[in-house]
Order: sequence, then C-alpha cells, then structure tokens
Amino acid sequence: MSALLRPMTRAYGLLVRHLLHDKKSRLSEGAFVIEGAKFCLDLIHRQPDAVLSLVLSSGYLQSEEEAGRQIRSRLDAPQFTCSDPVFEKLSDVDSPQGVLAVVRQPRWNEEQVLSQARVLGIYGDQLQDPANVGTIIRTAAALNLTGVWLSSDSADWFGPKVVRATAGAVLTLPIFRMQDIHSFSAHDCAIYSAVVPSSETVMIGSIRAIPRRLIVAVGNEGRGLAPDVVAASSVRFSIPLARNVESLNVAATVAISAFYFSQLSAGV
Repeated sequence: MSALLRPMTRAYGLLVRHLLHDKKSRLSEGAFVIEGAKFCLDLIHRQPDAVLSLVLSSGYLQSEEEAGRQIRSRLDAPQFTCSDPVFEKLSDVDSPQGVLAVVRQPRWNEEQVLSQARVLGIYGDQLQDPANVGTIIRTAAALNLTGVWLSSDSADWFGPKVVRATAGAVLTLPIFRMQDIHSFSAHDCAIYSAVVPSSETVMIGSIRAIPRRLIVAVGNEGRGLAPDVVAASSVRFSIPLARNVESLNVAATVAISAFYFSQLSAGV
C-alpha cells in the first residue's frame, strides 16, 4: 500500500455523503464527487490538481491493478481507505467499484467566455432530468461548443447523476447558471429557440448561416421554453419529425441542433 493511505474518519465520510446528496454542501465546499475507477484514474492522469482527495475500499485495494496503482501513487492529495460496507453506504451507484474522488469545482470567467469573437452555446431552460442535463453537457463538449448555460431551476450539474452522464465533460466545458435571459443580448449574442412547429417557426434545414455569436435555447420536455425566452429569440426553429412523433428528447434536440449549426458559416 502507498504511504499516503490513511483510514477515513467518520466525519470525512459524512462530508462525502453531503457532497453526493446536498446541493448546498457542494456549493459551500466548492467540491463534488466522481465515482468509478476509470473516471478517477483518468482525472488523476489529466487533472491531478483538481482532486482534493481519494476514497478507496479495502476490496478495491486488494484487486487493484498495477497500472492503476502507479497512477494513484503520483497523486499528492490525501487518500483514504474504508471497509467495503462503509464504502457502499457512501456510494451513489447500485454497484460501486470501491473508488471515488472528491473534486474541486472548476471556475470559469463568464464575461471572458461570452466576449470571444465566436460563440456557439446552449441554454437549457428548466431542465430537471439529470440524465438529459449530463448528456447535453457531454454533447456540447464533444462538439467543441463555447459553453452551456442553465436556468436557476435546472438540475445541478455537479450532482452525481449529472456528473456520471457527462463522462468527465463537467470539468472541461464552461457551464454557468443563467439568472436573466437578457444577459445574452447584453453580450450581443443572438438566441435561436428550438420549439414545436407552427406558423411562426422555420425548419432548421432552411437556416443557411448563423450569427457569429449564437445561443441555442431548449426547454423542459413537458412545458417547453418559457415565454420570455421565446420572446427574446430572433429565430424560432423546429426539427422536422416523421411517423407521428410529436417531439424529440431534449438531449437529442441539442445534439442535432448543435451539430447542424456548428457546420454552418457564421457572420450573418
């Protein structure tokens, strides 16, 4: 065993539980939790300074591969051990792998992000399904978008279900809480809203060029976008659907829209 390993105290275990289950604790501590061997080892390899601590079960240590041990041995942050039953009580997954990391929340300068010459971002309005929020963040990162903005009543992107769905993108993509939709116009960003087809919408395929600074807005699957968001939009577009399908999952809408708009020339 590494000399860095030490028994986890009850107090630290309680902190981990709070970080997993309480948004206020994540906010006050400026930290969140990542679970799973692959995620944790990738994080140690790529962003070791983001790791505040590592918690490992006795079972994980007994079966740990040498490659993983070598990666972990280079970590300067504290590493704690606990029994398998204790780890299971900490974990937020059905079949825990016996390793989790307490991670520092990244901080992004929103003014700097929105001041870039080219902006293509996503605004999610009232998105409360963690899986959708996580998938949207992962998609935005994969397509090299500028960032993701979420309304104040959307799911916390540092919650465990969202973190798992992002597959690590929560650490690499700028993400912000949007308090006022009009902040986009203050930074000369146009808003294109994804809505259901009507006489006031255009089909996405008819859009041939986009502004250099664009935010694509998507809404809650049940209620759609809030009226003030739609009113602030310069374009309301729809994705054509067949076979009597009324709507797409919001994460699918983001994937299609983001890919399509990222291929267009900007500057209109």
